[in-house]
Amino acid sequence: MPKEAGQGFGFGLGKMRELADAFRKAQEVQQGAKLLQEELEQMKIEGTSTDGTVKVVMSGNQEPLQVEISPDAMSQGAEALSETVAEAMKDAYQKSTTTMRERMEALTSGLNLPGMG
Repeated sequence: MPKEAGQGFGFGLGKMRELADAFRKAQEVQQGAKLLQEELEQMKIEGTSTDGTVKVVMSGNQEPLQVEISPDAMSQGAEALSETVAEAMKDAYQKSTTTMRERMEALTSGLNLPGMG
């Protein structure tokens, strides 16, 4: 029995259009991800200790860029200073991961990608 015209390989034009749209969206996401990577590299995200005596600056890719330690923090002693620096680093890290996640969610919003739910 001959196939009807336009039936192709078992899926019609609607499926082909969906597939073409999916490829186009994937290319847009890939380009957007490249731009996002460049943007994250240029970002400066600050984290501070709870007492405000230490500030850490990281890129959006979590690369440490700068540490500022106030004289008050220096006078606390080595152990306390170590804890204060760690607090500021954790704060900067959490802010950078939140920023990265939000930017990725914005980039992929509207796409029904498997595993991205």
